[in-house]
Amino acid sequence: MTPRTKAQFEEIRENKKALIMRCALDLFAREGYHTTSVAHIAERAQISKGLLYNYFESKEELLKEIINRGLNSISNLMDPDHDGIITTGEMRKMIDEIFHIITEHKKFWILYFSILTQPDVMMVAGEKIEYFFGKIIKMLETYFKAHESKNPKADALLFGALVDGLSFNYLISGRKYPIEQVKERIVELFVK
Repeated sequence: MTPRTKAQFEEIRENKKALIMRCALDLFAREGYHTTSVAHIAERAQISKGLLYNYFESKEELLKEIINRGLNSISNLMDPDHDGIITTGEMRKMIDEIFHIITEHKKFWILYFSILTQPDVMMVAGEKIEYFFGKIIKMLETYFKAHESKNPKADALLFGALVDGLSFNYLISGRKYPIEQVKERIVELFVK
């Protein structure tokens, strides 16, 4: 049998790291950040607690990495060409992607909202969240300015608040929430 290559070892490491993060996300979303122990995460991932520490120095680092990866994937959807500018076509696609993410990644959003409501947990992951949303609000402000908004900053903040609010309502209501109708109304209001 041929020894594993460096690339194969790296792939195994990334797969194990992803498994740990999925298990932690599930536990954080269902049981809460404070209630979930490193031992519980390791047990769910079917690894030893010591091995978990080979991948993440602490539960805080694990939370930061989950938030970092989740927000980076959202950022890539919102600004696919990474130019910091949202065109009308990108705005429409962004709205579609936001709604897709909300419906397909509920556990992430449950964790996100729980972080926002817990100041001590926000201290752990808040820097990335604040940076991400600051960047998105700035891009939205530029978009609304280019579309002759009377108050681009207020429109950007309004858009963000609507998305947060509908996300929260969808998480609470589930399938009962008329998400497609709400999405089309947001498109009518904001895609110019």
